[in-house]
Formats: sequence, C-alpha cells, structure tokens
Amino acid sequence: MCGEGEEAQDDCGSREEWTLLFWTSVAVVVPVIITLWCSAQRSKRKTHMKDFFRKSKHGWHYTDLFNKPTYCCVCSQHILQGAFCDCCGVCADEQCLRRADRSLPCKEIMAPSSPEGAMEHRWVRGNVPLASYCAVCKQQCGTQPKLCDFRCVWCQTTVHDDCMESLTDGDVCDLGEFHSLIIPPHYLYRVNKLRRRHPDEYSKLGSSCGSGWTPVLVLANTRSGNNMGEVLLGEFRTLLNPVQVFDLSQLTPSKALQLCTLLPPGSVQVLVCGGDGTVGWVLDAIDAMKLKGQDQFIPRVTILPLGTGNDLSNTLGWGAGYAGEIPVEQVLRNILDAEVVKMDRWKVQVASKGVYFRKPKVLSMNNYFSVGPDALMALSFHAHREKTPSFFSSRIINKLELDGERVELPSLEGIIVCNIGYWGGGCRLWEGMGDEPLDDGLLEVVGVFGSFHCAQIQVKLANPVRLGQAHTVRLVLKSSTMPMQVDGEPWAQGPCTITITHKTQALMLYHSAEQTDDDDDETSLQETARVAEACLESTAK
Repeated sequence: MCGEGEEAQDDCGSREEWTLLFWTSVAVVVPVIITLWCSAQRSKRKTHMKDFFRKSKHGWHYTDLFNKPTYCCVCSQHILQGAFCDCCGVCADEQCLRRADRSLPCKEIMAPSSPEGAMEHRWVRGNVPLASYCAVCKQQCGTQPKLCDFRCVWCQTTVHDDCMESLTDGDVCDLGEFHSLIIPPHYLYRVNKLRRRHPDEYSKLGSSCGSGWTPVLVLANTRSGNNMGEVLLGEFRTLLNPVQVFDLSQLTPSKALQLCTLLPPGSVQVLVCGGDGTVGWVLDAIDAMKLKGQDQFIPRVTILPLGTGNDLSNTLGWGAGYAGEIPVEQVLRNILDAEVVKMDRWKVQVASKGVYFRKPKVLSMNNYFSVGPDALMALSFHAHREKTPSFFSSRIINKLELDGERVELPSLEGIIVCNIGYWGGGCRLWEGMGDEPLDDGLLEVVGVFGSFHCAQIQVKLANPVRLGQAHTVRLVLKSSTMPMQVDGEPWAQGPCTITITHKTQALMLYHSAEQTDDDDDETSLQETARVAEACLESTAK
C-alpha cells in the first residue's frame, strides 16, 4: 500500500511538471507568434501602401506621428498617425486614405486657365501652417482645435471659414510672393498645345507669366545632409509646381534639366540642394546640354548646401551648410535677390606613367585639386601611412610648371590648386584669396609642408606657401602611390603627369548679403575643428 501511495505521488508530481512546462511554453511561444504575425501584417500593409502611393496622383507620405495637431481632411477627426500629401497638404488617417485620394484632387501640374485668362485658387481646408493669417481680417488662422480655415495650394493665401465670402479677389490666384519662380499650370498646358516647338514661342508664352519671370528648378540629393534633402523636396513641392522639383536619387540631372528646353531661353534658374559633388554633377549635365546645341537654354545655378564641406557654396555667399535654420521661403527670397556671376571650370587630365594604351583619366574641377596630406585625409589613408612611415619622407613632386615655366619647389609634401576662395570646409588659404573674380581664367597654386601644417592653416596659425597663379598647371609625380583629390573626391594614384587646363564657364548666382569674417569663422568653426583634428591625428600616426 505504501508503495502504491508513493507511485501515485510520483505520477501527480510528473503531471504538475508537465502542466507547468506546457503553460510556460505557451507563455513564451504565443507572444512570439503574435509578434511575428503583427510584424508580417505590418510589412504586408506597408507594401500595399507603398504600391498605393506609387499609383496615386498625390505625393503621399506616411507618418507614425504628426509633428503638430492634425485633422483628417475627410472625417475631420484629430489624428496622430496617417498620411499627408507634400504637394497640396491634404492629410488623412489610414481608414480615410483611399477616399481622400479619390475625392480630394492634388495640385494640377498642367491645366488650362479660366476663360478670362486668370488662374483660380485651389483651396484645401484645415491644417493651415502655423502663424498664418487671414487675408481678409488679418487675424491668425488655424487656432481652433478642429478642421477649419482654408489655404490656397498655389499662392499660400489663408482665409477663415467665415471670411471666405468676403475675399476681395474672389477666385483669382496670382501665385503669391513667389509667382516669378513658379511654373504656372496654364503655361505647361499651352506648351503642350503648341504645334511648333520653338524658343520664340516659349518666350511669347512666358510673357503671359509676367515681367521678370525666372522659374526655378529644384534638384535635391536626398543622400546629402542627414535626410535633409527629403524634407526639402516636400517643402519646395508645397511652394512651387511639383513638376519643377526633382529627386536626384530617382532622376539624373541630365533628364531633369530637359525641362529647361520647354521654358523661355535664358530665364531658368536651378537650385541644387546638396554638397559640392552634387553641384559638380549638375554642372557636368549643363556642359552636356552645350554639346547638344542647347546653349540658349543654359540655366543659372545656385546652391543650398547640405552635408559637410561646401566650399563652393561658401565662396558664392550661400554659407557652409544648411540645417533648416532659415525657412525655405527665405531661401527663395535670397534667390530673387541674387546676382549672376561667371565661374571658370577646369579640366584635370591624369596620364599614368608607362601606360600608353590607356586613355588619360579626365575630370572636371570647380573648387580645387590637391595631392598630398589633405587628400590623404579625404581618402582615409591612415592605415597605409602606418605601414609605410616614409610615405611623405621625400619630395613626391618631381616637377611643377605654371603656364609652361618650371617653378623651383621647397621640400613640400603637398600641392593645392584652387579655383575658389575657400578650401577644406570653410578655410581661406590666405588673406585676400577669393577676392579675385571667379572668371579670371587663373588658378591659385600653393604648397603645404605636411599634415601639421594643414592643421595650422585650418586654425589660422600659418599660411601655405604661395607658388603663383597660372592659366595652365602641369605636375609630374614620382614613382609611388599617393592620394589626390578633385573637389573632395579622392583616389590613390601611381606615377603620373597631371595637366589642368581651362574647360568652360558656368553661370552661377551669387548671394551678396553682408557677412563679416567673424560670421565666416562661426559658421565654419565645427568643420574647421573636425578637419584640423583629422590632420593632427594623421600626423600623430
């Protein structure tokens, strides 16, 4: 009997252990299954939504949290997450999204004008910009916690619900403050109806857009500036015609610039949102237009600097970097006030020594060419320098010729050939450089003794060795692999002969706002500190 009782206890204990193990497994496995199922559903929903966005005429973007109080334009309810159109400003929660897409039209990039020849307002109700004021009563709009008040998607005029009937200009839209920069929908509609595509016809149509009409095309590199390019695309689509705003990650500059050939010759301006490399990419595309015989459609180029460096932007008065510190409206105002200047562009030809069957490497230069320590940092050659401590132990430049005349060189470790006044992320190589015009056809050539000398130049404790000015520069480099760069794009180069000659000129916009040297120092302080630190670190190694 005693044995049977012990056996029953063992069976009961075993059942309890299995029961505990079962429920423990359920407690662990079920949440995992639910999490995986939710993740799969979310991924599936995102895929469907992405496909829906791609087919829509709206510029929809989904967000998990709106950055200000937002109301659905369909059901009028307050929403925390949902989608918004960065062209017209319509907002909708996920349940109302398809209905909003069907019933609320977006900006029309091409449409006829009214029978009287005027353009009509295109109103969107609710979610007006912060600190916007009614065009009738001059009181602030959008102050009530509900879907209220109206905004015109073209002229950005805002009106209270109760003031709409009192609007003096009725349905007439003048495109607002930036009418001279916007391509009106009726212009493209008329171009599309033309039987004869000729520049004279474009000029006649352009006269209907008002005197001083200089439309701007926005070309943004979304990979520059910590996603700032993506934000700027939406903000410019809101203010301009979406057809004149291009994402360079989806369309090349060459294709985007073809819109210039449908606009009056000599009227177009191009705003490049990106770094020096993006600007060079666009300028190369403009050179390609010249080769196609499209010289009369060549645009003027201005810059909104994103990322780091931006020496060309700094030289032209647009600053060392943009991080949203001024609204895009002010950016457009600055473009309206800018003046046109010409800038030299140069051809850099690199012919490798002993390789006669290979074509020389040909690059375009806007800012500077360098060989030596600063190019070493750009290429991250630190590991190579550790392995070969004698990398810069002797003179690497056998010969330097300026306009065909040989220049006697001291024991330099690097040469910098400049076209503009700034170098290395906002540093002037010496006092007075950059005061010369950008179209003088001359290059400034300087030398540096090493990485520590570069660091001293960055913090204004030393000057480079000024070697002279020239229309043509020729360098012969000795037998070793060395770093070099053109406009911040570095590579490792073996023995070679480098020839720099004038290529062409570009039309640029110069922002002549007053700026003191102290302001220059402040805007480029972080970049200067970064480069100087890299120089010192490289020297230490």
